[in-house]
Order: sequence, then structure tokens, then C-alpha cells
Amino acid sequence: MRDQSLEAGIARYRTWPSLVAMFFEQAEASHGRPFLWHKQQGAYRSMSWTDTAREVARFANGLRAHGIGPGDRVALIAENRPEWLIADLGIMAVGAITVPSYTTYTPNDHLHLLSDSGAKAVVVSTAALCAKVLPAAQACPATEILIAIDAPSEPPSDVACQIVDWTDILAAGEAKDGVVPAPWPAGRDDPACIIYTSGTGGAPKGVVLSHGAILCNCMGAFDLLYELGLDDEVFLSFLPLCHSYEHTAGHFFPASIGAQIYYAESIEALSRNMAEARPTIMTAVPRLYETLHARILHGQRGAPQMRRRLFEAAVRLGRKRYANGGTLNPLEGLADAALDRLVRTKVRARFGGRIKALVSGGAPLNVEIGTFFTALGLRLLQGYGQTESAPVVSCNRPHKVKIHTVGPPLRGVDVRLAEDGEILVRGELVMRGYWNKPDATAEVLRDGWLHTGDIGLFDDDGYLQITDRKKDIIVNSGGDNIAPQRVEGFLALQPEIGQAMVYGDKRPYLVALIVPNTDFATSWAKAHGRAIEGIEDDPAFMKEIAAAVDRTGRALSVVERIRKFVIAPQPFTVENNMMTPSLKIRRHVIRAAYRERLEALY
Repeated sequence: MRDQSLEAGIARYRTWPSLVAMFFEQAEASHGRPFLWHKQQGAYRSMSWTDTAREVARFANGLRAHGIGPGDRVALIAENRPEWLIADLGIMAVGAITVPSYTTYTPNDHLHLLSDSGAKAVVVSTAALCAKVLPAAQACPATEILIAIDAPSEPPSDVACQIVDWTDILAAGEAKDGVVPAPWPAGRDDPACIIYTSGTGGAPKGVVLSHGAILCNCMGAFDLLYELGLDDEVFLSFLPLCHSYEHTAGHFFPASIGAQIYYAESIEALSRNMAEARPTIMTAVPRLYETLHARILHGQRGAPQMRRRLFEAAVRLGRKRYANGGTLNPLEGLADAALDRLVRTKVRARFGGRIKALVSGGAPLNVEIGTFFTALGLRLLQGYGQTESAPVVSCNRPHKVKIHTVGPPLRGVDVRLAEDGEILVRGELVMRGYWNKPDATAEVLRDGWLHTGDIGLFDDDGYLQITDRKKDIIVNSGGDNIAPQRVEGFLALQPEIGQAMVYGDKRPYLVALIVPNTDFATSWAKAHGRAIEGIEDDPAFMKEIAAAVDRTGRALSVVERIRKFVIAPQPFTVENNMMTPSLKIRRHVIRAAYRERLEALY
């Protein structure tokens, strides 16, 4: 989308009939330019637009050769890698519907997704993952084919579900129709994918998103980021692609503007991959920014005194500049310019050195975290959305950032507030409904408006501010409404605290479950000659955490303050089911596990 006006770009998004048509048009325009980058033997290697288009066509034709066609559901379970995009587009190109799933799911989770969607086929990446998914595929009567990207060394022979190698699918596609694609003539309203919700409040539901819904979202992102001067953009993909946020923002939007996509090796390798890919735009969830914030502060505590003072001055003046709408007095301006060279340039280098914008979504971003990165010279745009809206509803504009808000609605999106403050959304981005759940669909889709379940307000600039979720609001015994995410955000800002969950519905005051910061706990244990195991029961350690909890009270109202707390013996993780794969806490799971200990605090 280089060298064209904003309105010309918007027109293309409105006229593309499908995501598949968009992709092949961009591939034709981009020819042999690099598109997808992935690690091979320790170094990033690229796949061109031309080669990617050829593989999509071969995969689509191979699916046809194996009886996959319009309306069939095909599950896709893989790490972020080129084959993910190739499979996704190939599935859509034959008129089938992609059903993405998390690699971290248990066999029972996979069985629920395959059975609920009625998936006829499933694409799986590694041999280890194949071993987890195959029992679910075997138990699901609808699933006939398992396509293995990395074939198992010894595939089981006595299975009802046919196992086919990825390379065999590609070969069948080339033998059948050559490499010229014949995409299914999908309309914008036809379903492109079924993305299952993260299950923060119970069993995941399948959200049916149309081609037009995702294209509408991409159009809004293009309109938003056009202010940055879109050119040869580079994205680093590391959030799971089965999450609607990364699916749209990390795959289809970059494809729609002819950008390059680098696939991160893992979250652990993210810092190294940022230096290698040098992305211009990155999307992430608040949990990542919280982790980076804690690591940066922890590193500063061990830095030489002069370096620490320069860093603190850069943060202080950066915060003041943000609060003053971008201005400082002349003396402060000179100091700030010097600190930009001495401090902020080094911080930006950790992100690759050419970041135009970091985008935060998927959960509320703490204002302190947002202004921290802003003060360090990184443009951070908080957005808001849901899987049911493909997913982005609103986002801060690059040249008018208000960190405490989620920005104005994207182009093509209507938002209004119900009488109780609930955010209602209308537009092409809204889902078709929940798969096979008409009652649940009717509950949230009324008169063309998506009832989000989130509470918000608009400021004078039309920027939306989220106050909390209706279902998460705590109403104490005194009738006060309390937003737990706000309190948890302040707790997580303390260097001693890694995670927190607030508790207190229908109770006289708030209590909390605290997960200590791992780096702090390790350092404290070493300094005091204690073992890290069982540290949560050490009275001296409890006193340190109590001091951190007490500090949060200075920024909170009386009813929001934490009176008592308990320390969790383990963090909230995806593996113990206390966090969703998109790193949001599962309150109902945590409450069930710790209810007795929390109730004992009253």
C-alpha cells in the first residue's frame, strides 16, 4: 500500500471480496519481495510473496484433492510459523472455515474444539503436538484427516483418522491443478474462521467471523496507522496466532499493506528476536509490558548510581512532557533532549531501534505502565476490542495519545453507551454469532448491536475509557462498586509483586491473592539465606509483601484498599489453567482453588 492516498487505501479495503482475494492481489503486486521470515539453523530466512502465494495455492488444491470444500471446518493447531498463514489462507481459498486452536491446550480442550466445531480435518505442527491432538481427533467422529506439518517419525498405523504429511498435501495440490489458485468465490459475509473465546468465564465459545469483519478491522488499522507514514513495515509475530488479536493485527493487517512478518522463536527469545527483526510495529498484551517494566526496573537497581540517576531523570521528565501535552520549559527541554540521546536511544535499541508504535490490547493496560514506556520514548497505543468484534473496536491515534483511554472508535465502527454504561458496538466487524449457540448469540447481539459486557464512558475528544467488565465488578456489602482490574493493576506495579487477584464480592472489604515477583523473591531469599521453596510462609518475607500492598493504598480510595492478603505458592500460568493462553487471569479457576484461604481472611 505504498505511495497512495488514505482514501485510495480505504477504498481497496471496502472492495476486496475476501481475505483470499486481498492476499493474492498483494502477492501479485509484491512479486519476489521478502514476506515471511523464520529461523532456520539459527538464522532468519525469508519466504517471498511469490513463493508464499504458490504454497497457499498448492495447499488449497491439496485440500480439494482430499475432499475438503465449502463450509467444512478445518482446525489449525501450530506455533507461529509460515505454515500457519499458508494453511489459514489455503483453507479459506477452498471455501472452508479455519478453526484456530492453542498449542497449550490439553487433549480434552482439543476434543471440545474439534467436536464443537465439527472439524473435518485438523492441521498440526510438531510430532509432540500430534501426539496430544491425535487422541482427540480419534474421538471426534467428524474428523477424518490429520495433516502433520512435521511428520511423526513413527506414525501409528491402526487409527481411524487418516494421517497425511504436509508435503503430500502440497504435492497432491500441484499434481491436481498446477500452482494457479482457483479461490472459492467467497463474499464478504461468508465465514472465514471460528475463533474460540479464551474461556475466562467458563467453556470457550466459537465466534464466527466473516471475511468482511476482518477486512473492516484491517481498514480501521490502516486508517489509524497511516498517520505514521506506512512504507516498508516489519512486524514481529509472537502472540499466539489463534488469538483474534494476533490473527488480525499480526497476520492479515501486515499482509494487507504488503509488510514483512518475522516469527519470534518464543517469548523467552523475544528480546533477541527484536534485535534481529528490528520491527517497526509491534502488537502485544499488557502482561508483556508489565514483565518488561519489572525487568527494566530490576536491572536499574543494580546499575551504577550515575546511570540510575540518568534513567530516573529520563522517566521523570518524559512523564512530565506527556502530562503537559508534549511541552517542557526551555531548561527542561534541553535536559530532556540530552537524556533522549543518553537513555532513550538505548531503550529503543532494545526493541530493534526503529519502532514506530507499540500497540497494547487484549486486556486493560495500567496507566503507570503506559506512561513509563511513553516517557522512555516509545509510542504506546492502547486499544480495545473483543473476539466478537474481529477484534479491534477502538485505539489511540498516534498523534493524540491518551494512555488512560482506549482511543476513539476505528473507522467503520459505531459505538454507543447503554443506560447502564455498557459499551455497544455495531458495524461489519461484528461477528455472525456463536457457533451452534443461538441462545448465547441472541443474548449479546440485539438489534444489530454487540453488547460487549464492558462498562465505559467517552471524554470530550470522543476517546473511550473502559471502567470495568459488568461481570467482574465487585459489589461489597456496603453497596460500593469496585473495579478489581484497577486495584490489581496498582498491586502489579510494586516491584515485589508479580501478579494479583482481588476478592471481596458481598464482603465488607477487599482481600487479595498475591504472587510475588520471581526476581524479587529469588534475590530476597539469597540475601537472607532462605530457601525459595516455602518462602510464602516466611514471616519476614510476608512483611516485605505487606509493605508493598500498603503502598498501593496511597493511590486508591478507602473501599479499594486491600485489608488482608495471602501469598500463592505458585504463579498464575497457562499450564495450571489459571491464565488463558492470551495471558488473562481466569478468576473462576483461581477463586475455586483459593476460596477457602481467601474466605478465612474475613
